[in-house]
Amino acid sequence: MAKEKLEVIREAELKNNCPECFNQELALTFYQKHKYGKLFHRTTGEVTHQITCNKCGSHIYPAKWTDDIERIFEYYQKMVTPEKASIKFTNLFYGLVLFLVVLVGAGTYLFLEGIIQF
Repeated sequence: MAKEKLEVIREAELKNNCPECFNQELALTFYQKHKYGKLFHRTTGEVTHQITCNKCGSHIYPAKWTDDIERIFEYYQKMVTPEKASIKFTNLFYGLVLFLVVLVGAGTYLFLEGIIQF
């Protein structure tokens, strides 16, 4: 089973007021989802975000955003450049492919030599 991990793309300190405690210590973080498996490493195009208050520790959900927070969010969202969606295979994958090619080649050779008959 592939493990999913959110990797940080960009972090920004915001000078807007927190809707919960009215302090000016907000942090905006953008994440990109990566999947790690035994045979592959996949970078997805899915980007998520989270705004947290550094003072009270609460997550600020879009329903509680003020107009200022929305404008700042849109500005930083345009600046985020995620990695391209891609897939990279591991050495185990290439080893299994090589093993299967050798196995098929050996079977074909033995069949052509008449050692194996079907």
